[in-house]
Amino acid sequence: MNKFNIAPMAMALGLVFSTAVMAQALSKEDYQNGKDKIAAEYKSDKTGCSSLSANANDICMAQANGKEKVAIADLEASYKPTVKNHYDARVVKAEAQYSVAKERCDDLSGNAKDVCVKEAQAAETAAKADAKAQMKTAEATTTAGEKSAEARKDAASDKRDADYAVAKEKCDALAGSAKDNCLSQAKARFAK
Repeated sequence: MNKFNIAPMAMALGLVFSTAVMAQALSKEDYQNGKDKIAAEYKSDKTGCSSLSANANDICMAQANGKEKVAIADLEASYKPTVKNHYDARVVKAEAQYSVAKERCDDLSGNAKDVCVKEAQAAETAAKADAKAQMKTAEATTTAGEKSAEARKDAASDKRDADYAVAKEKCDALAGSAKDNCLSQAKARFAK
C-alpha cells in the first residue's frame, strides 16, 4: 500500500514560511517581477505535465496549480505583509497540499483510498487550524504590544504630573517674582 504522509511536508512548509514572515515588504517592481516569474514557471510546469497521462497528469496538474497559487499567495504576503495576508497564504498552502494528496489517493482503491482521503482532509484541517492559531497569536501579540505602549505612555504621564506637583510645591517656598519664575520653569520643564 502506498501511504502518503502529509504531516512532515506541512511542518517543513511551516518552518519555511515562518522565516518568510520576517522578510521585508517587496517593492512594486519586485512584486511585478515575481508575478511574471510565477506565470512563467506555471506555464513550464503545465507543459511538463502534458507528457503524462491518466492520474499522473492529474497529480502533476494539481502540483502545478498548487505551486502557482502558493507562490502568488506568498508573493502577496511579501508585498503587503499583514497578518491577514500571511494567514491567507497558509490557507492556500493547506488547500494546495490537500488537492495534491487527494489526487494521489486516486491511485488507490477501496478502504485504502478512503483512508488516504480522510488523512488528506485531516492534514488540511490541521494546517488550517494552525494557520488560524498563528493569526490569532500574531493579533494578540500586536494588541498586547499596543496595550503595553499605551501603559508606558500613561505611566510616563503620571510620573511627569507627580514631578510637576513636587516642583510646584518647591516653588511655594519662594515669594514674588522668584516664585513666578520658578513656576514658569516648572511648567516649561514638565510641559504644562
